[in-house]
Amino acid sequence: MSRWDFGDQTLTTLARSTSGATDELSNLITQLIQAAEPLSGKFNGAGKAAFDSFKARADGITADLNSGLGRVNEGQYGMQSAFSSGNQNMADDANRNMSAANFDAAKFRTA
Repeated sequence: MSRWDFGDQTLTTLARSTSGATDELSNLITQLIQAAEPLSGKFNGAGKAAFDSFKARADGITADLNSGLGRVNEGQYGMQSAFSSGNQNMADDANRNMSAANFDAAKFRTA
């Protein structure tokens, strides 16, 4: 059986990192488009068509990447919520069961 061992804030930290990576990726795509702009007039034929297509689709590509990573991010926060509530439920159940247990009956008595 596998055991998952992580801190209380592991998924929250991961979600923050994913969010930061999403912003960074968007910025890098924007920088790529800006850096490629001087090449705009250098292509002819199929190369020009591919370059123009890339520029025209860059915003859509960025939006698709942001949407996908946003959903990953939502999943990470949802997992954090599920693990936190499960952890709390487990503690509550253990406390409830301990309060109902008869620990005196388990003591060894010497005669």
